[in-house]
Amino acid sequence: MTAPIPRDIPELPAVPGPPLLLPAPVPATAVVPPVRRPLAAVFRLLTAVAAAAGVALELLLGPPARILGYFSVQTGVLVAVVMALSARRASQARRTLPSGLTGATLLYALTSALVYHLLLGHTTPPFSMTGATTAPERWHAQWAALQVLHLLVPTAVLLDWLLLTPAARLHLRQTAAWLLYPLAYLIFSLTRAAFLPATSPSRYLYPFLDVAAHGYRSTLANALLLGLAMYALAILLVALDHTRPTPVRRHA
Repeated sequence: MTAPIPRDIPELPAVPGPPLLLPAPVPATAVVPPVRRPLAAVFRLLTAVAAAAGVALELLLGPPARILGYFSVQTGVLVAVVMALSARRASQARRTLPSGLTGATLLYALTSALVYHLLLGHTTPPFSMTGATTAPERWHAQWAALQVLHLLVPTAVLLDWLLLTPAARLHLRQTAAWLLYPLAYLIFSLTRAAFLPATSPSRYLYPFLDVAAHGYRSTLANALLLGLAMYALAILLVALDHTRPTPVRRHA
């Protein structure tokens, strides 16, 4: 014979401790609407114009087929497009571009600047995108184009990240994807050289990727070292992004 089921169930004792609140994945834009940022819009638009001007000046000074093959020129085109889109979003109070895209743009711009100033700026014969055998004179067109693409534009992109971009948006999982474009550029550079005649002065655009002078083994070793340096720089940018103070609200 079974015991009867009680009609009234006694109250259970309260669970000790504060209540546990589960995090809600609600973006800030769902709570606080984004605001217009005219200062950021103007700065980014000027950066886009400077990058486009540097690329256009190089195209006026040298053959387009050669000029467009340079990593820094392609990066200048990317900076112009990304900064123009970012300026529009800031002026229209829209959400920012994905951090993976802006972080890659920052990495490529800084890499172009560091490679030029550390490896190419003082070479003999002097580095020139137009194939000139003499060093560009200061304040002349070729010198100005090199400074715009390798100094002015990277500095502007860096300042935009430090002063106008919310912090803690970059992530380590993005760094490997950022290296896909440099890898594709290496393949493009070596494939392009294979289809050009051996006597072409624009066969190898960068001296450290010159297979004719160094052979494939040394060239690939140089590319590997540059790739590792870029990956280290990418990790450094992510670490700095999570330690620097944020200049704006995350939704802005």
